[in-house]
Amino acid sequence: MKATTLRTYQTVHTWTGLLAGFALFVAFYAGALTVFHDDIATWQNPPWRSAVDADVPVDTLIECLLATHPAAKDDFGIVLPADSSHAAYAYWQDKDDTRFATASQLSAPRADAAENELADFVYALHDSLGLPVVGLYLMGIVSVLYGLALVSGILIHLPQLVKDLFAMRVGRNLKRLWQDAHNAIGVISLPFHVIFSVTGALFCLFAITLAALNTIAFDGKLFDAFAKATQTTPAVTASGTPASMLSTGQLMARARATALANGVTTFRPDYLHFVHYGDRNAVAEVRGLSQHTLGTYGTVALSARDGSVLATHVGDAYTLNGISYAALFGLHFGSFGGRTVQWLYFVLGLAGAFLFYSGNLLWIESRRKRRHLDQPRRTQVMARATIGVCIGSCLAISGAFAATWVAVRLHMDAGLPQRVACYGLFLAACAYACVRPIARATVELLVATAVLTLAVAVIDLIGNAVNFAQAWTPLGGRVLGVDLTGIALGIVFACLARASARRARHGGAHSVWSLRAGRGRGPAGNQ
Repeated sequence: MKATTLRTYQTVHTWTGLLAGFALFVAFYAGALTVFHDDIATWQNPPWRSAVDADVPVDTLIECLLATHPAAKDDFGIVLPADSSHAAYAYWQDKDDTRFATASQLSAPRADAAENELADFVYALHDSLGLPVVGLYLMGIVSVLYGLALVSGILIHLPQLVKDLFAMRVGRNLKRLWQDAHNAIGVISLPFHVIFSVTGALFCLFAITLAALNTIAFDGKLFDAFAKATQTTPAVTASGTPASMLSTGQLMARARATALANGVTTFRPDYLHFVHYGDRNAVAEVRGLSQHTLGTYGTVALSARDGSVLATHVGDAYTLNGISYAALFGLHFGSFGGRTVQWLYFVLGLAGAFLFYSGNLLWIESRRKRRHLDQPRRTQVMARATIGVCIGSCLAISGAFAATWVAVRLHMDAGLPQRVACYGLFLAACAYACVRPIARATVELLVATAVLTLAVAVIDLIGNAVNFAQAWTPLGGRVLGVDLTGIALGIVFACLARASARRARHGGAHSVWSLRAGRGRGPAGNQ
């Protein structure tokens, strides 16, 4: 390519990366943790300290729901717990609002399905930065910018791709080392980043895209056509004749047998959907998770009265629409390959966060003055924003874990403490980065993140030591895994703090990361 063309791509890559980088750092760091969603949920409520209503059978929950809210029988769902430490909960439409409740909450249902769950809060940070509706659309735009940064980045490095891919030039030139690490991680994980950007844009901007196409190209008929193409529950009319229903255990067993007969190796039900419950024509739809297939989630629709199969959307019986839709979820969340793929996605998530952090550092280093202690305002602002947002996000998520740990042991609802701790620490970190010298703020925020992350993991590990020894189960292994991962992350943050402190003391003086940076003339400069 011509030099001018490469410079154009360089400009596109730089500014799309900077505009989207902060939001993507949060999405990737929280997304790496979200891969272990069920493990974090078990950590919050381990098997030796079950959540309220965890021992209530699903059939009892349905009986209580219909006794308290009879109108729900026409259409309601039951979300099954991921493990024995959690409670199943029902959801239904109450007038124009959706309501959620476990068995003891039916008299006062909640408006948020995940108001107390740490795992769902972390997922919300990944999905929409924790901002309802607006955050989802914002992340859709960010995903589009992310795609532009990927395309422009690969075009920039294509000429030297093979020669420089594994060239990690360690030495005094830290900028070149960061550049090599940034390029290598970006290129090696490129297929995964393409998946994340495309699926992220589709998930977040789907409603807007559908509405636009409905108006522009389909004369207002797209919504109905889309609903018919993706509908998995057969449309039925109530007969008006009451009938007894099969138990949920019988329905799930028949759905599992049907799924296994259609080519999947596993089928773990996680959600039940009932239409016209108690009627002769009632339908029960069972959704389940299958491993080692891109069609991770499949459904089997049954007659709730006699268990006869009405529709199958799993394994070999998937339609093209169904397998495409399910594959998007499987590819984005890494839910198709068991623990091996989960750990791969976890590492890729952390590597992606590093990618955006290192991109900001490269921008700062490329624009600083080489022979002046006083640096341009733009580099100082970007440096403060980078440490405030990026390190502050890590500190904030560790704070949410700490708040949840305290709230559970005080028998409080964890939802409000999670949010106060997370958003409070994030804003405090950003403010701290604005008022402290940049080098000191970097080290101090990293130390705070390391200490908090290690403290939560170590204290929980010590507190659960007796339970691990006396009541070891696979669920206990999940709790231990979360604690050990927290310890590992804490050690990584401590190492980063040590490296940042060493660079602040002994690195180049003409850098915003140096303790000598910004010391100008006058009394303030001589302190």
